[in-house]
Amino acid sequence: MSENVAPVITVDGPGGSGKGTVTQMLARKLGWHLLDSGALYRLTALAAIRQQVALDDEPALVRVAAGLDVTFQPTPPGDPARVLLAGEDVTSEIRTETCGDNASKVAVMQPVRDALLQRQRDFRVSPGLVADGRDMGTVVFPDAPVKIFLTASAEERARRRYNQLMEAGVDVNIDALLEEIRVRDERDINRAAAPLKPADDAQVIDSTGLSIEEVLDRCMAAAGQA
Repeated sequence: MSENVAPVITVDGPGGSGKGTVTQMLARKLGWHLLDSGALYRLTALAAIRQQVALDDEPALVRVAAGLDVTFQPTPPGDPARVLLAGEDVTSEIRTETCGDNASKVAVMQPVRDALLQRQRDFRVSPGLVADGRDMGTVVFPDAPVKIFLTASAEERARRRYNQLMEAGVDVNIDALLEEIRVRDERDINRAAAPLKPADDAQVIDSTGLSIEEVLDRCMAAAGQA
């Protein structure tokens, strides 16, 4: 890696594995920038719907993705990064199950991924970047010096999401959540464009049964910063 290229820690894995929380904590601890790549796909899906673009209209989706006006803003520990779309706070809106499902549909299209690729790489600036996603280590930053693949059982991820939604006052069925997670995993793992999998040189961390502090400690150790 060139001395002029800022270092990157990639944290890949399925939704609900804890990577969103961990990447923010890592970025704060290291004083590095943060990229929530999954938000870009959710933002593309949301912007498409707002512009009345069908989620199977690939050329139009590419134009939406290329024209995204997005800003990430840091938040207090424990909160998701604040996401602005054309200046509007859409942090909560893009975290709904519907938006997540739509994002997964959009993400299978290689031309859409290509449109967002350079935008993601532009986040790589000094002093460093912690990148959260599904293909950060395999596609976006293949030369990253530290790659982490964070996972957890589908049951554990459904339980976490269920508790999160119930605490927010949203009535939800845990069996339905589990089925949605399994369907999304199947689609993400088997898609032709950048399937969800650990990079060959990634360090795999299973967060099932671990506290977020224990997961952070393991990620810091993997990053050589413990």
